[in-house]
Amino acid sequence: MKNPLFLPVTPEETRQRGWDAVDVVLVTGDAYVDHPSFAMALVGRVLEAEGLRVAILAQPRWDDCADFRKFGRPRLFFGVSAGNMDSMINKYTHNRRVRSTDEFSPGGRPGLRPDRASIIYCQRAREAYPDAPIVLGGIEASMRRFAHYDYWSDKVRKSVLLDAKADLLVYGMGERAVREIAARLNTGEKIPALRDIRGTAYPLGARETAELSVPEALELPSAGEVAGDRVKFSAATRIMYEESNPYNARPLVQKSEGRAVVQNPPALPLTTEEMDAVYCLPFAKLAHPSYREPVPALEMIKDSIVIHRGCFGGCAFCSLTLHQGRFIQSRSAASVAGEAERLLAAPRHPGNISDLGAPSANMYAPAFTRSSART
Repeated sequence: MKNPLFLPVTPEETRQRGWDAVDVVLVTGDAYVDHPSFAMALVGRVLEAEGLRVAILAQPRWDDCADFRKFGRPRLFFGVSAGNMDSMINKYTHNRRVRSTDEFSPGGRPGLRPDRASIIYCQRAREAYPDAPIVLGGIEASMRRFAHYDYWSDKVRKSVLLDAKADLLVYGMGERAVREIAARLNTGEKIPALRDIRGTAYPLGARETAELSVPEALELPSAGEVAGDRVKFSAATRIMYEESNPYNARPLVQKSEGRAVVQNPPALPLTTEEMDAVYCLPFAKLAHPSYREPVPALEMIKDSIVIHRGCFGGCAFCSLTLHQGRFIQSRSAASVAGEAERLLAAPRHPGNISDLGAPSANMYAPAFTRSSART
């Protein structure tokens, strides 16, 4: 059945659109919910607005690469994400017991994504099409882009970028980065040339690491050093936080077992006009109709409106500073009001809006900036 409100999720749906190939395949550990609170839906709509043919591969089987071949080789790249949550947090409780539900799956069913999904999905995509570029993103990749403490194995693991063997890692909110990646690949540039894009990190092989020269870069303690020394781990973490301001951050480098990860400075925040353009894209705000059971995570936010992103709090227990950044990016009042009118006019709508939301407390349109501060 043709579903014009949604990005295609099957080869049949791509053929119904008259496509002979797909430009980008977005792989996600979540069910496909076409709502801007679901990251792959947002990225998919952003790329669609650039005129690209985008398909969604939601919760694929990972025991072999068959699902990763069903759309054919993507002309530009695979975009891979574990989903809206770290896959380990999604599956396990704080005492390492398996959770009984997965709020991002139809019917809340658990077991529809692998542990460390970012790594497994990249491996299957590489197995399916060895020459296809792989761009890794999402909260799991963003928070594990350098050597990091992994609670589940109780050890420091190296960068997920090296384990996944992806070509690029997009960290933070990825609209600017994925647009540029797609545009430059579309003009014929090769993936090794895309090492100057803000909001991305890239791996270096042994020879390149030995000859490493990144102007103005700060070198973090190596993965081996932070794994064996808590003081050096803390020092590396502090540098990452200090270099999170997109207006003055420097490139960061971390060596790992003869290789290295290089992080470019963060992407610049979206302007109000750019925020309006993103959130006014034609989201269906529904789960794909192929699902016979509701997706619990959608039920929580289906009657809410996102009005800004980012958080200036910088709390030690929270990942927002390293993912969405400290700078508040707000939509215009007209954009929010327009979405409210469309939401209330939908036939299914109960007649009330549950909240005007954001990732943290209400920080809408603050009257101050900290563009000159390192913290």
